[in-house]
Amino acid sequence: MVVGNLIDKYDLDNITVGVIGSHSALEIMDGAKDEGFRTICICQKGRELPYQKFSRLADEILVLENFSDLIYSENQNKLLELNTILVPHRSFVVYLGTESIEKSLKIPVFGNRFILKAEERHIPNNQYDLLRKAEIPMPKIYSTPEEIEGPSLVKIQEAKRKLERAFFIVTSCQDYKIKSAKRIEAGLINESDLKNNSTIEQYLIGTYFNFNYFYSPLDGEVEFLGIERRLQTNIHDFTTSIPAVNQLEMAIDPQNIEVGHTPASIRESLLDKVFKMGEKFVQCTLKEYPPGIVGPFSLQSVVTVDLDMIVYDVSLRVPGNPILATTTPYTKYKYGETFGVGRRIAMEIRRGLENPDNLKKLVT
Repeated sequence: MVVGNLIDKYDLDNITVGVIGSHSALEIMDGAKDEGFRTICICQKGRELPYQKFSRLADEILVLENFSDLIYSENQNKLLELNTILVPHRSFVVYLGTESIEKSLKIPVFGNRFILKAEERHIPNNQYDLLRKAEIPMPKIYSTPEEIEGPSLVKIQEAKRKLERAFFIVTSCQDYKIKSAKRIEAGLINESDLKNNSTIEQYLIGTYFNFNYFYSPLDGEVEFLGIERRLQTNIHDFTTSIPAVNQLEMAIDPQNIEVGHTPASIRESLLDKVFKMGEKFVQCTLKEYPPGIVGPFSLQSVVTVDLDMIVYDVSLRVPGNPILATTTPYTKYKYGETFGVGRRIAMEIRRGLENPDNLKKLVT
């Protein structure tokens, strides 16, 4: 599949920005509309209501029985007829699968579709490998429960809802065994995933920031778009509103299921580190996954008491951060106006349309 050939067949005066109706779809379509693009939202039956209610955003809604049905030729042909460029986010990756995205999806995708799989922690050259090669600090990774030294985070997806995290904190090998067994018995996780698709990671103490960047291959610049923090159930309001002594009495296991976002900024003297970290990561991806990162990515980090930045997770596509669109000061500093990831993507596509060869640098 040569995406450049598809772009050659497109009517570049009538480009449509397409997105799976989940995760960051509203943010992506809002940014596309700000730049004057037509939009299409691909929804799974029963999940289309928000996109109907925010009627300004989607010029067309394509309702499918399942998100994965997008791979069927009749659905792809519809998107091709609309000159669609698909914008990937987490739900796009989860519901279509990286193999289908790489081999079966014959629609131009904004960014590098071949780097999306690196978010999975159990394939060669994954996000941990990229962080190591970029020489960006990251938590200790424990190969077995027996190696656990102090507070650690077990990263695993839910058994039934693969999009949702079933992360849990342990303090020792014995604690790991007890909590794992409870979750398996409750059906929250399954034993196979625990053995083959989970990670035991050092739990970092510090302030959590999700640093959001954008890399433009058109000018070779890494931009810092802003920061957001995640609201997770049942951690945030449980730990902040109930005294610790009462938390112990209640014996509730916190879960890391994201339900919202809140904005943040960082002290100005730390911005040098923020920029350098993003630039190091981009340079690594250019070597490891040509053409490297194209567009948005996020380095989810902890700033320690020593003001070190440690990256514990990487998003290699649109992160879930709609709060940036109205709160980040950093796009204001660069562009004179505040906007989010969706608008920045649309701006880049608009620039690419000035020259078809440039547009081909933005899609795979």
